[in-house]
Amino acid sequence: MKFLKALNIKDDNNGVSTGLIWPKAKGEKIKSFSPVDGKLIATCKGADRANYELVVNKATEAFMEWRTWPSPKRGEVVRQIGEELRKFKQSLGELVSYEMGKSLQEGLGEVQEMIDICDFAVGLSRQLHGLTMHSERPGHRMYEQYHPLGIVGIISAFNFPVAVWSWNSMLAWVCGDVCIWKPSEKTPLCAIACQNIIQTVFKKIVYPKALVGW
Repeated sequence: MKFLKALNIKDDNNGVSTGLIWPKAKGEKIKSFSPVDGKLIATCKGADRANYELVVNKATEAFMEWRTWPSPKRGEVVRQIGEELRKFKQSLGELVSYEMGKSLQEGLGEVQEMIDICDFAVGLSRQLHGLTMHSERPGHRMYEQYHPLGIVGIISAFNFPVAVWSWNSMLAWVCGDVCIWKPSEKTPLCAIACQNIIQTVFKKIVYPKALVGW
């Protein structure tokens, strides 16, 4: 199928990544069947405990750097991700439809939601405002300031295999957090496709090497 090739989905896929790096997955093999026709689409290898620990450790290291980036600069990364999603909207929408079972229009609509949240997050990256308040102490002022939390865990269900991840990750990224994604075992190929798409952005920038993991 053309959309599988466009998204770099192979017959057998590695299901562990820390961004640009794909450690060898040593967990259970997951078979993805299409509810459309019952056919096997492809397989992927999941993570074992050692893979999980590696992803968490790499994400922790990445957070130490990513949190120091100015929010507008983080927003620029998300803007570029939105542009890549626009390029692959048709192919990713078709994959969502075929692997999850939605109509094609619903699959395309879900990808459009991903694009929309990227646009929203880019704007948010320049609006992380805080209040400035008067103090009863002479020569002092009080103010609010946002600080990144750390690693954000994202667990998504099969019925929204890509949108839920993007709703959380794009906002987390502009706020200085890193993400670890556990997609549904019923729609693993959608997650791999998303990873392949955002890699095209990561390859062009100097960024923490575990900004995203799963």
